[in-house]
Amino acid sequence: MAAIAIEPAGVRHIRRHAHLVRRNETTDRLFRVVDGWACQYRLLPDGRRQIISLFLPGDYCEAQWLLTGRANWPIVALTDVSFVELPLARIRADLAHGAPGILEVLNAIARTLKNHETWIVNLGRMSATERICALLVDLFERMELTGKVVANRCPMPLTQHDIADVVGISAVHANRVLQILRGERVIALTAGRLELLDPAELRRMCGPACQ
Repeated sequence: MAAIAIEPAGVRHIRRHAHLVRRNETTDRLFRVVDGWACQYRLLPDGRRQIISLFLPGDYCEAQWLLTGRANWPIVALTDVSFVELPLARIRADLAHGAPGILEVLNAIARTLKNHETWIVNLGRMSATERICALLVDLFERMELTGKVVANRCPMPLTQHDIADVVGISAVHANRVLQILRGERVIALTAGRLELLDPAELRRMCGPACQ
């Protein structure tokens, strides 16, 4: 784990592009994002990247580590990231004794599994436009839950390459779809911020995913 600093309050920091964990690395702790965005990804032999999960403020990074203690795939910071660490031993002890706070971790596991199921369907059965619209709606709603949405605007630090790697298309194709959404005044995407100009139309363009 590179470039980590720690504060007395227990909040730690890594810089953009640094890894929280690498593939097959064992871990005795769980990470909860306080600020910033991170992702879990897989690299194909030819260097192409598929982003498997996005972790936003408030998210636990791969809560399944509670069960396995091992990272199947790496997690990297897409922005500067602040996070806290929760020892797996303490979580397991809380689970054994039915501590109230353990419900949050179990819910995180359930959300992770649900998100994976949703994106399997999206990648396999939705058009590129539907995938990108569904991604934007999902991110907007997740940011709204943590109070990061103001006047239909929220942070959006993903690059076009990042978006392409989430939805499984080329960066050129992703750029084309985003330009259409901008041109039709459905969204505004500038300077790391997303604005929903026509939320109802964006959800309609998701197709079945947002129905």
